[in-house]
Amino acid sequence: MPMFVASLNVVYVGPLINSDGSTTSSTADMATTFNNYFASVFTAEVTCNIPTSPVITNVQCSDVSFTVQEVFDHLLKLRLDKAAGPDNLLPRFLIEIKDHIAYPLFLLYRKSLDKSSVPEDWKCADVSPVYKKGNRSNVENYRPISLTSQVCKLFESIIRDVVVKHLEANLLIHDSQHGFRKGRSCLTNLISFLDKVTSEVDPGKDVDVIFLDFAKAFDKVPHQRLLQKLASHGITGKLLKWISNWLSNRMQRVCVNGSLSDWILVLSGVPQGSVLGPMLFLIFINDLDCGIIKWILKFADNTKIFGPICDCNDYMVFQEDLNRLFSWSTNWQMAFNNH
Repeated sequence: MPMFVASLNVVYVGPLINSDGSTTSSTADMATTFNNYFASVFTAEVTCNIPTSPVITNVQCSDVSFTVQEVFDHLLKLRLDKAAGPDNLLPRFLIEIKDHIAYPLFLLYRKSLDKSSVPEDWKCADVSPVYKKGNRSNVENYRPISLTSQVCKLFESIIRDVVVKHLEANLLIHDSQHGFRKGRSCLTNLISFLDKVTSEVDPGKDVDVIFLDFAKAFDKVPHQRLLQKLASHGITGKLLKWISNWLSNRMQRVCVNGSLSDWILVLSGVPQGSVLGPMLFLIFINDLDCGIIKWILKFADNTKIFGPICDCNDYMVFQEDLNRLFSWSTNWQMAFNNH
C-alpha cells in the first residue's frame, strides 16, 4: 500500500505507477518521475503575440524602500517550524543570529534590488510532492510545493508588503477576488455568493451558476504575460526588473524519501511555497472580470460566474460571458480545467 508522511523537507511516498502500468519503488526513480511530471505541465509561452494589458493606474511602484529595522523585524517573524531551502539555512538559525545579520542582509537586499539581480541560489527550489486526492500512487494526484531559500523569502516578504500596499491603496484588485487578501476568505466569498443568489431566488427567479478553475494554475503562469500585467498595475522600474530576474532561469529538483532528482529548468509559473507567488497570481488573473455582465466571484484560481435566468436573452448574455472567459484563457495561455 502507498504511504505518505511529511517531515520537514523529506517526503515519504510510494510506490508510484508508471505510464506503462508498472510500479516504481526506487526513491531515485520516484523523484525523477515526479520532477518529469511537474515539468510536463509548464507553459511553452508564445511570445510573438502577447496581448496588451490596458494600463489601470498611473501611480507607479518602481522601488521598495526599507530599513535595517524592517529587515530585523521580518527576521523575528520567521517561523521556527519551516524547512530550509537548498541552501540548508533554517529559520531557527537565522533567528538566533539576527542581531549579526540584519545589517548585512539589508545591504544584500538593497544591492540586489538596485542591480535588479537575484543570486542563483535564490532561484533554486527543493520540491516536495504534496498529496491532494485520489490514488496516492498516481503522480497527477500531487502538487509541487517549493522549498526555497529562507533568506530570499524574507526579502520577498518585504517586497510583498510594499506591493500589496500599492494595490490596496489604489483599489487595483477587483472586489470579486477573495483569495490571499486581508479581510477576505472562503467565508466572505460564500457570503457574497449567497447574498446575491438569495436576492434573486426569494422572489422566485432561477439562478444559473458555473464553476471554473484553472488547470495547474500556479505552475502555468507565462512569465512574459505576467510581466505585462505587472506593468499595467503600476509595478515598474527596478522592482519590475527584479521580479523579472527572480522569475527567470529558476531551477527545481524533487526530494522523495531523502533522494533527490536532477535539476530541471522551470519554464513558467509562480513557485508554490514562495511569498510572492500568490500576489503575482492575483495580479495575473485580475482582469478576468473585464467585460463580464453576469456576477463573478473568485477565490484564488477558483471562479464562479452566475446570475438570474429569466428568458433567452439571459442565456445569450451568459454564453457571451463564458466566451469572453475562454477567450481570455486562450490569449493569456491559462487553460481552464475541462473535467
